[in-house]
Amino acid sequence: MIARHTKDVTAFWTEVPRDVVHVSGDDSLTYLQSQISQDIRGLAVGASAYSFVLQPIGKIDALIRIARVADQEFVIDTDHGYGEPLMARLNRFKIRVKVDIASLPWRCISVRYAADGIGHGAPAWGTADAFDLIGSDPQAPAGVREGSPAELELARIRAGWPAMGSEITDVTIPAETGVVAQAVNFTKGCYPGQELVERMDSRGSQAPRFVRLLQSSTPLNVGDDVTHAAAVVGRITSSAQQVESGEWTALALIARSVQPSGVVQVLGHDVTVLAARPSEG
Repeated sequence: MIARHTKDVTAFWTEVPRDVVHVSGDDSLTYLQSQISQDIRGLAVGASAYSFVLQPIGKIDALIRIARVADQEFVIDTDHGYGEPLMARLNRFKIRVKVDIASLPWRCISVRYAADGIGHGAPAWGTADAFDLIGSDPQAPAGVREGSPAELELARIRAGWPAMGSEITDVTIPAETGVVAQAVNFTKGCYPGQELVERMDSRGSQAPRFVRLLQSSTPLNVGDDVTHAAAVVGRITSSAQQVESGEWTALALIARSVQPSGVVQVLGHDVTVLAARPSEG
């Protein structure tokens, strides 16, 4: 089996599109607190946290990162192409509150495998070596090589971080993603979709499927079926190939009947299933 972590990775940066939303007004804190799965009341100015924005039935509208700019001012970023739907969702529940929601034409420079950290970057993916520099004119860090979007995608898959439109769709629930620990606060109070999240947690319920990591020396392509005991148990949602070694790494949504360390088949080849996130079973 291919090693989960490669030892020869070096720090790199690359500019990637992110959709950025600005939220301000006298009721910004209380309104956002009522709409997202994260508790932001104690979020310090300059700090950020991941959160879900959910449908009332508990399915995911967006996976976001929210940063506090001032007492009543926040900046939210999400995957490219999902900013407008996010704004529409936030505006939909905005009734008799003083809140302004607008898009920002900001840029994002993503830095990965930065062992020494980036002091002014927003932590990314819940890992210690991933940061994003987001603003009107972010600058690449000195002494770090320029990488590529393909390298960033490979790093994301290796980190097991789900992407909107790939691992997360309009039918995905938080428990399937593997990032509940980073994006949900279970003591914060009410928000749309809370009932499903809380019920699954309190009852120890398992999601019907989970994001899992696959690694193979044979091709793993987006859309390929994942089979087990002659039955389709999932589908590959993201895939990347390591150029030097030719090895493939992928994320797949796989039925809970297949646990980490289990063996599945992709295009007739045996592939071992791994937990996508180190904290997931």
